[in-house]
Amino acid sequence: MSTDWLAPPPDVTIGADEVHVWRAVLQARPSEVSRLWWLLSEDEHERARRFRFERDRRRFVVGRGLLRVLVGRYTASPPEAIRFSYSAHGKPAVAEPPTSLTFNLAHSEEWALFAFAWGRRVGVDIEHMRSDLADEQIARRFFAPGEVQALLGLPADQRSAAFFRCWTRKEAFVKARGEGLSLPLDAFEVSLDPDAATLLRAAEPDEVRRWQLAPLFPHPAYAAALAVEGDGWQLRCWHLAGPETLR
Repeated sequence: MSTDWLAPPPDVTIGADEVHVWRAVLQARPSEVSRLWWLLSEDEHERARRFRFERDRRRFVVGRGLLRVLVGRYTASPPEAIRFSYSAHGKPAVAEPPTSLTFNLAHSEEWALFAFAWGRRVGVDIEHMRSDLADEQIARRFFAPGEVQALLGLPADQRSAAFFRCWTRKEAFVKARGEGLSLPLDAFEVSLDPDAATLLRAAEPDEVRRWQLAPLFPHPAYAAALAVEGDGWQLRCWHLAGPETLR
């Protein structure tokens, strides 16, 4: 199974029964980074200045700038006029303009994902699959017992990819819920199937029915996943060729 990342139409809109995920590279020319910088709010400028390395600062600026442009597209608002609010656990939401648009974003190294929907919670995660991080001890510490058993039951050469499938699905669910570290990663269980993501067990039985997971395939070296509240939705995946395409 693979994800079709399509070029978006100029007038892209989200239907009530759709979830959109955008894939973008955080590399950009200095002129584009500068343009996106001036879309950010003062608190975002302050956050950017706190990064020690220019590479990390640039990734933050491009990621937040693209988020503003995309939110502006969906809400017909100037990107620089958008204001974000944050939950007690740090999950961002659109405060201005008033809207039912929900979103979540994630990045790993030079790749970023942005998820959007109307009136339903969404969460997304992406991780560069580094074999040195796919450690059995990390799995035993953070994964549910059933996930650890499923992971160790795989051939050794398949465990690294399965580790990151599990990790991204769990992170996407946690981010969609918006509860941060108050929801322990071992308090729920997800499938490790490469082509089908499923929430197998949660603290409350109705959670399994309430949430759907989907694997994403943004790049062969990356694992990614999406968590969406409710059912009856269709996934559309867009590829953002570069910041200049969102002028």
